[in-house]
Amino acid sequence: MDIPIAYSIERIGLPLVVTSGKPNLCFLIDTGATHNILFNFVYEHLKASFNATRENGLVMGIDGEMKDTIQVETHLSFNSQKTSVLFSVIDSDKAVSQIQSETGIQLHGILGIPFLIKNKWILDFNKQKITSI
Repeated sequence: MDIPIAYSIERIGLPLVVTSGKPNLCFLIDTGATHNILFNFVYEHLKASFNATRENGLVMGIDGEMKDTIQVETHLSFNSQKTSVLFSVIDSDKAVSQIQSETGIQLHGILGIPFLIKNKWILDFNKQKITSI
């Protein structure tokens, strides 16, 4: 499976992917993120789509501050590939609002190293695509 990221890289300089199932969610692919992140406003609006686990955690948010988190799990689809994802939910409204005002894109979360490894996604910046083995 190949997912093109040329449009998002050319438009805003970031590798973004959008889920193919409802609801459509936009995620930043971050090869330096140690956790998969779901922003709190998404979780609050779509709680029925997520299963809360009993685990809590502590994660450094995109604003550089340590955040208490809850863990939630859901299933996402990208083209024909379906996968379960464990997210840490954080409140980053200020940072997300700034990204949206600067780029016009609303991010719903970040897919980090745990997601990339589990799903065997490889980012090819030369070809501007993501390949899943």
